[in-house]
Amino acid sequence: MMSPLAPGTDPADTRSVDAVSLVTASGLAKRYGSVVVLEDVSFTVGPGITGLLGANGSGKTTILGLILGLHRSNGGTLEVLGHDPWSAGAEVRTRVGYAPEHHTLPPDLRAADFVRHVTELHGIPPEEAKTRASDALWLVELGEERFRPMGTMSTGQRQRVKLAQAISHDPEFVLLDEPTDGLDPTQREVMLNLIRSLSRDFGMNVVLSSHLIDEVERVCDQVIIIGDGRTMVEGTVNDLRGSAAAGIVAEIDGSESEIESLVADLRRSGLQVRVNGRQLILNTGLKPTPGEDRDDQSPATTPPNTSSNEVLDRLRDGCVDHEVGLIRLDQRRLRLEEVFLEHLG
Repeated sequence: MMSPLAPGTDPADTRSVDAVSLVTASGLAKRYGSVVVLEDVSFTVGPGITGLLGANGSGKTTILGLILGLHRSNGGTLEVLGHDPWSAGAEVRTRVGYAPEHHTLPPDLRAADFVRHVTELHGIPPEEAKTRASDALWLVELGEERFRPMGTMSTGQRQRVKLAQAISHDPEFVLLDEPTDGLDPTQREVMLNLIRSLSRDFGMNVVLSSHLIDEVERVCDQVIIIGDGRTMVEGTVNDLRGSAAAGIVAEIDGSESEIESLVADLRRSGLQVRVNGRQLILNTGLKPTPGEDRDDQSPATTPPNTSSNEVLDRLRDGCVDHEVGLIRLDQRRLRLEEVFLEHLG
């Protein structure tokens, strides 16, 4: 297989893995002594960028270790690139890249030497490993700094070194464990852009483990949400955002007093309504996200059996009663944060 880092390589020619056979887990369980970390985890990793989302301590890093064959599961089945990773760990690890969460890198070792060494550990001949290490470091925007000792680098630069060593051997997919940990907003944006580029420009499949909902939503094609040792939900980001009733956005034409009167009537009828100027956001049974601004007199939630049609009927009748115009209606797009809170309670 040609390296995706090689000049002139067509990204479409760099992937040889069946689109649906990267990783498949069913009923996966893992415990350490009496401590249960994973109890019933099932998911499938397909092409593109998959987000492994969960709170700190939810078992995300343990799942990555199981995928790499570093831990033995206590139950369930796990298949990685067609292999059981525990019995075929060496085969799996030659075909998978991994950037761990921790920042412990040899401080006196130059970045180019470190990446070259890791590349050789994956079975790449020394001269080719040297070239690949250089290419990978240029790709993550460390070309000029590649001969610096890693102890002199910033946290953001060390994170990019970890990314470079994860991709230098041209893996069939890469596991990135909290790749933006410790980064400031500018460094974080650089890292997320690099991850997007790996998938978009080089056709590389990525599993991104993170507790940061917004970065998963921005970067990932699909997401697996882990909580309480179980898979709470999985699917594409767009499907998950459309999996629960999010509500309706209505733009109203009327005076401030007319809109206030309309909103008061809608709330008295049992609807949850938020106001943003002339825009009304009406929920259809979804729990409000903590931190959302809402009037103290607004109900805690719209009754869950209130359908979109019922909400629209009440809004239409309210507009007629208060003689205000209805300019625009849209379905409200759900944020991944709301999906996360809805499934984790």
